[in-house]
Amino acid sequence: MTAHNVTRPLHPQPAVSLQNVVRQFGANRVIDGLNLDIAPGEFVALLGASGSGKTTLLRSLAGLDPIEGGRLLVPAARSAVFQEPRLMPWKRVWKNVTLGVRDPQARERAVKALTEVGLAHRLDAFPATLSGGEAQRVALARSLVREPRLLLLDEPFAALDALTRIRMHQLIIDLWRAHGPAVLLVTHDVEEAILLADRIIVLKNGRIAEALPIGLDRPREKGTPAFNAIRRRLLGLLGVEAGPPQVADGPLPQANRPRALAT
Repeated sequence: MTAHNVTRPLHPQPAVSLQNVVRQFGANRVIDGLNLDIAPGEFVALLGASGSGKTTLLRSLAGLDPIEGGRLLVPAARSAVFQEPRLMPWKRVWKNVTLGVRDPQARERAVKALTEVGLAHRLDAFPATLSGGEAQRVALARSLVREPRLLLLDEPFAALDALTRIRMHQLIIDLWRAHGPAVLLVTHDVEEAILLADRIIVLKNGRIAEALPIGLDRPREKGTPAFNAIRRRLLGLLGVEAGPPQVADGPLPQANRPRALAT
């Protein structure tokens, strides 16, 4: 078995490349010879049943876990947002945003990032005073202040109420357009994946069962025939009955691929 091997990219294409990647725990191969490329500026969603390897893959891409075989190519500038905001309760919001940033202009950078997520007025607040949605926006600001070329999202909206989740969907698309990173979103929500992603990867037993480009123009709207057809296909791949078609409830704001990265 080959040793752990992570390589920084020497050229702009692709943003992420996995070649025959293996991640295992004892005899259990959670990621089993995975091959995947993610282009700069591409928004990819990762679906799969519990235990399919989604979070394991994301943690390896984030550099939190090693791989046992294969090759990973990832940008040095990458950041991750998890389901829990993971803020330091004893630090003010702006210091949480710039945690680990060594820059005399750190506060100014925090102001800029917090302004983008609508929280400039909470600059000096402590995390205990934030709502769940505000705390996740601080976590997004902390990731964006590093100007990542790869943004990893591990079910960051799962614990939020429905209205806050819709607002966070709109915000993440706006931020993606403004900053242009490649994005990998791990989610259990099929509709969330269709609304946000350029391409949806379905994992099964540590391998790619399907790689589905989402050819819907933005803004996207639930309940359209095209949306429901993709939903049925994905639910079928996940072994779930599709149920009745979803009713249209309005689109997300205009959010095409970042202009600088459009083809």
